[in-house]
Amino acid sequence: MLISVAHAASAAAAEQPGTLEVYLWNIGFVVAFVLLFYVLMVMPQQKRFKEHKAMLDSLKKGDKVVTGGGLVGRIEKIVSDEEVVVDLGNNVKVTALRNTIQTKDDPVLMPKKGEKAESEEPKDKKKKKSL
Repeated sequence: MLISVAHAASAAAAEQPGTLEVYLWNIGFVVAFVLLFYVLMVMPQQKRFKEHKAMLDSLKKGDKVVTGGGLVGRIEKIVSDEEVVVDLGNNVKVTALRNTIQTKDDPVLMPKKGEKAESEEPKDKKKKKSL
């Protein structure tokens, strides 16, 4: 009876992984998490930065833009590589840094072909019935 217990103890001890194997598994998990973080977080952000830089480099006079502060207007003049003059309408012009331009030619801002913008519709189109 005691001999069978001894054999069972030695078999369990042989199945335990060595310290090198455990160390390599831990390093493998760390490398896998770093790669996963890079693929899911860093690469998409770098892609967005490149697209935004390309959009800023392609700005030209007359482009409809939205600034970081939410101002919507058209580019009146490009002052330098860092500044543009944005016409907000009613002859209101502001100088903005190129980096503060968030979007250009936003489909939300421009009506689709054949459709009128909400501000272009007459206000009295729908008349209320009087009682």
